[in-house]
Amino acid sequence: MILLPLEPPVDIDRDQAAQEAAKELSKSAYRDSGSLIERAVGKVLDWIQDLLDSLTGSSPNGHAGLVMLIALLVLVVVVVLWRSGVLRTSHRAKLQAVFDTARPQSAAEYRALAEREAASGDFASAIRSRFRACVAELTERTVLDERAGRTAYEVVADASRAAPVLREPLQPAALVFTEVVYGNRPGTPQRYAAVVAADDAARTARVAV
Repeated sequence: MILLPLEPPVDIDRDQAAQEAAKELSKSAYRDSGSLIERAVGKVLDWIQDLLDSLTGSSPNGHAGLVMLIALLVLVVVVVLWRSGVLRTSHRAKLQAVFDTARPQSAAEYRALAEREAASGDFASAIRSRFRACVAELTERTVLDERAGRTAYEVVADASRAAPVLREPLQPAALVFTEVVYGNRPGTPQRYAAVVAADDAARTARVAV
């Protein structure tokens, strides 16, 4: 009787061993044991591939499908930006004018009002009035022209073009004004001090206009 060997021969080279290992790992039993993350990523990739296949297959050259895919991605980006508030903030910026009246007071009047409000502890109102004093001062000094509806950030941009030295004190003041007046952030002595510094710069800075 001829006895067959119980063990398979082991004289295979490295390349054959690698091929056998790859074949074994490709079996469904191994694929199913992958992590949840890997399987989730795989499903997402499969969905994207199916979407690309269906879109590009909607026309002979695939251009229409590509256009549809780009439009879909743009729509997703717009929705994300809108939900995050970026687009809504840009829209609100148009309504965030420094002055809410067609007849603003003089810089001295706004400044005196701000001092009274700060003395009473109403720093939110004091910030609003003091920044208006700053803008009125720049207008009286002809650094800014008479333009209705200008926002705090537009004040920084316009004044800095005429007098670059004003950019540094105006930027933090404009941020404080916008956050407190239109963003419902609390007014504090520290924030008021930033606006006072901008107003002082508007009064004392040497500018060439």
